[in-house]
Amino acid sequence: MDHKEGHYKVRDLGLADEGRKRIEWAESRMPVLMELREEFADEKPFEGYKISGCLHVTKETAVLVETLQACGAEVAWSGCNPLSTQDDIAAALANGGTEIYAWHGLDTEDFYWCIERTIDTPPHLTLDDGADLIFTVHSDHPEMADHIIGGSEETTTGVHRLRAMDNDGELQYPVYAVNDAETKWDFDNVYGTGQSTIDGILRATSTMIAGKNFVIAGYGHCGRGVATRAKGMGANTIVTEVKPAKALKATLDGHQVMSMDEAAEKGDIFVTATGMKDVIRGRHFLKMKEGAIVANTGHYDVELNLEELAELSTDAREVRENNREYTMENGKRVYVLGDGRLVNLAAAEGHPSEVMDMSFANQFRAHLDLVQRHESDAMLEDKVYDIPQDMDDEIAEVKLRTMGIQIDALSDEQEHYATDYSAGT
Repeated sequence: MDHKEGHYKVRDLGLADEGRKRIEWAESRMPVLMELREEFADEKPFEGYKISGCLHVTKETAVLVETLQACGAEVAWSGCNPLSTQDDIAAALANGGTEIYAWHGLDTEDFYWCIERTIDTPPHLTLDDGADLIFTVHSDHPEMADHIIGGSEETTTGVHRLRAMDNDGELQYPVYAVNDAETKWDFDNVYGTGQSTIDGILRATSTMIAGKNFVIAGYGHCGRGVATRAKGMGANTIVTEVKPAKALKATLDGHQVMSMDEAAEKGDIFVTATGMKDVIRGRHFLKMKEGAIVANTGHYDVELNLEELAELSTDAREVRENNREYTMENGKRVYVLGDGRLVNLAAAEGHPSEVMDMSFANQFRAHLDLVQRHESDAMLEDKVYDIPQDMDDEIAEVKLRTMGIQIDALSDEQEHYATDYSAGT
């Protein structure tokens, strides 16, 4: 393990050159973020501000980190999931001078040790994926909150945690729910999760998707994306849900809908995308076919109850990278991918750069807004906030322009008609 106190702790600094090539590839696919870098590099609006981040260490994240740095920020970073850090990317960032503490295969103690190192010097801003950094500040270093002017949250699970804190009056500084921006959840969550989850399954199994019974637990944005991609590859898609309206949507989108108890007997491949614990439990594993493949694409591994699976098993072994075979007491084998961690990052590279371009542009703009508010004494209250609509629209417009796509605009007369409640039949 390469370790330089106060600067970085990564797996192998010798991987830096390979990581740098992958970062440069991501830059070529992230024109919105690169345009923001070019626009604000001279002005350096983040000069004098430290941003502590806890987010998957991927090539796309590296483009965000280096964009923040190019615009003046001091950055300290850790990975937000034990299996999602890409060691060559961590090495490239460390080699370039970024303070980073991240490596693939962290245990729980190391995971929180890395977070703690990023806040040894209190930050002005926090950037989260899952809210573990924000929660660490609030639970272990509440005095630090007075120094922090704001933060942002990248993913659905984290936003749910933060809204619960907000509702209980426990949030100590304002946080932008980046996940809830339309240019994030309707692209990153749907298209990004859909494609990268299938990518992770294929890398870990090399299995055939076509003709398989593919069970998706949860039909939110992420589950819908996975179901759409699986169906497009020829799978027979089955959705399980707890919310009636989402179950109806899945039905009308052409998927079978049933309970997990019923689906467990039918599925060949299972993916959980709910944000809830114990979605697949011991009783479900016992019902599965011989050779069933089980994966999770939610932020935490609690969606699969692997403790109950272990208790029901007589043997477990890794048969491929990120693919663990459990032989149960009934003689049947099931295969769990990425040890139940989010399969698109544990077994693949995460979302495509093109969708992360918009997600991370939202992150950049959210932090820019927080800094500008701080400097103009127009700070937000200690609550969770949505990304402003005009910011969301601006990012979509830039993305379209970089794709060479032009759209229509309303005329003045149409603008007037849109708000003219007297216009009738």
